[in-house]
Amino acid sequence: MANHKSAEKRSRQTIKKAKINQILLGRLKTAYNKFNSNINDKNLEAAIESMRLFNATLSKCVKKGSIKKKTASRKLSSLSNKLKKIN
Repeated sequence: MANHKSAEKRSRQTIKKAKINQILLGRLKTAYNKFNSNINDKNLEAAIESMRLFNATLSKCVKKGSIKKKTASRKLSSLSNKLKKIN
């Protein structure tokens, strides 16, 4: 347990940030799974829509600091390549 006032504050902030990260990354995984299921079903329209939602969720995660910008870019690039293959 923290002994100083600043350490107690940091502990509270860490807990709050971890909950936010957990929520955002959960949404990201859900969007990714929806995209993959649409790709596997070869449903082009639904895949494009789920790609748009995945991109929005990914951008929100980068903005909040849950993942890094280059990681998001790499994920988006690989998924857009999958989308091009079924096109």
